[in-house]
Amino acid sequence: MVKKVHPKLMEPIEAENWTEGIERPLALFNQVEEKPVYTAELANHSVISARQFSREQVIQLCRLAAKFETQQSFGQFPLTGKILISAFYEPSTRTRLSFESVWQRLGGDIISITDPSTTGLAKGESLKDVGEMMNHYGDVVVLRDANEKAIYEMLEVLRIPIINAGNGTDEHPTQALADMYAIFKWRPELMMDEVTADNKITIGIVGNPGRMRTVRSLLIFLSRINQAINEVVIVCNSIESFSDGQLEELEAEGLKIRVCSDLNTELPGFDVVYINAIAWVGNTYEEYGVEYKLSKSSPLKKGAIILHPLARGEELSTDLDNTKHNWYFAQARGAVFARMALMSSIVRF
Repeated sequence: MVKKVHPKLMEPIEAENWTEGIERPLALFNQVEEKPVYTAELANHSVISARQFSREQVIQLCRLAAKFETQQSFGQFPLTGKILISAFYEPSTRTRLSFESVWQRLGGDIISITDPSTTGLAKGESLKDVGEMMNHYGDVVVLRDANEKAIYEMLEVLRIPIINAGNGTDEHPTQALADMYAIFKWRPELMMDEVTADNKITIGIVGNPGRMRTVRSLLIFLSRINQAINEVVIVCNSIESFSDGQLEELEAEGLKIRVCSDLNTELPGFDVVYINAIAWVGNTYEEYGVEYKLSKSSPLKKGAIILHPLARGEELSTDLDNTKHNWYFAQARGAVFARMALMSSIVRF
């Protein structure tokens, strides 16, 4: 029996054309004046929470990310000779590969831990002792751990920066930075000090902000640009959608927030739809709002974009992938450049 060769194997592999869609990051880059003083403030600092960042720092990091995205080739490699300790004690695809891609693109080397059972933690070693050893092995640590307190325990003994890549249900600040980068590429005018009424946007977030770390960090960043937002609408079927003090903190920052439970009624009014259905809790995950689903037949506003931190489930149909609403793949791609901006700002020895 003669097997047929798959037709895809007969096609030549073409190099990716980096000029396609380059106008988006260029528009962002050209919109904002460079003010390196704000990124310089991040040097040798750990990143634990979105609360650490000012509006100016977020904007300047996104500008630097746009520079990296449009450049694509570098005359120098600022992290040459530096070692990243990539410690992912919780499953990850995009975040881990993104950070490791960033480090290698900038010239650094990587040592990885992807299974805590292969470390001294399995024998009862404390996180503080692990952190003390990491001081001697690398120049920066990226940690993902289902235990939201783990990063704080290591922070007490680390003398090198540590980056929060997701700590339980608490926060995921670098994912939120990537989210902001996607939004700013879509509408660079949102970065301005004053945004006209016609340019202000309404954002719908489908998810539980009290349990989803991606949503928690994103809301903090959105509060930094409240002058550009008409309203943030949380679509959630849980009465207790916010954790203690969370809503009050955001409203005190000037963010207008409303909670509703009917997605399709509100959907035509959203300029940005951010959807997620999973929160990592311990060594497993919880699903929220599984009845909320987006598809090509959903009553989306013309010109609206959809964001999703990925990985997705049935809440986001693949029939949206080839529509102009799909910004979730661009969001994932942009995470590399957002993290390049962050890491090159932090690691300045």
